[in-house]
Amino acid sequence: MLRGLAAGAATLLTVAALSPTAQAAPAPKAPEVFVALSSVDPTIIQEMRYITPHDFVGEPIDGYRRPLCILTRPAAEALHRAQLKLLRQGYSLKVYDCYRPQRAVDHFVRWAKDLDDERMKAEFYPHVDKSRLFADGYIAEKSGHSRGSTMDLTLVKLPALPTRPYHPGQPLVPCYAPKNDRFPDNSVDMGTGFDCFDTLAHTDDPRIQGAQRANRQFLKSTLAAQGFVNLPEEWWHFTYQPETFPDTYFDFPVAWRSVAGH
Repeated sequence: MLRGLAAGAATLLTVAALSPTAQAAPAPKAPEVFVALSSVDPTIIQEMRYITPHDFVGEPIDGYRRPLCILTRPAAEALHRAQLKLLRQGYSLKVYDCYRPQRAVDHFVRWAKDLDDERMKAEFYPHVDKSRLFADGYIAEKSGHSRGSTMDLTLVKLPALPTRPYHPGQPLVPCYAPKNDRFPDNSVDMGTGFDCFDTLAHTDDPRIQGAQRANRQFLKSTLAAQGFVNLPEEWWHFTYQPETFPDTYFDFPVAWRSVAGH
């Protein structure tokens, strides 16, 4: 009897293992119009932050499996045109984030609701109470990045210097501190670091003057000439228009296998 029960259990396990509902669903793939930016322009520097612990959460973000910029082809080709003009002037674009899966946005939302986790506050949101992140617009349940034509980026003066790696637990410096004091970045001085939750990050904040303001306007005007629109609250945030998918939020992972040809 026990042998029969064991055999029956084994049969059930076998059936369950073969059942489509019991097998892991394959990761969704991107529509063919999505490409790896490096396949369109390998000269654009990529420093993809959300696969590292150096972000406002303090850990790698769900959905980022490779340090890879994925975009819709029209957005990538427009960045390529901007890059060609910048290279002739001794600059390069550097992207921090491109397409962002919905599962990453969900990770941000879970983190924002955990008011006890403030491990990265001293760098990324020193003046903002974490309970205000939703109300003040820093975190939302949907992101334009998930539609594939939005990216976060900056300018680097060539030749590009290496960027020192971030080590978890190192002392944090406010993102609006003078460039020589805050976390080292090989980009030009924009007045704040990337992902700085502060009104000083507003593109046209009147407190940002001189070379910092000129750098922001140089980036904005260069990209505007190729069809990009800046988000006024974030000097680094741009969307190529018209968007290929203006109403669709994707959730395929940031991975080589997600894009055509891989």
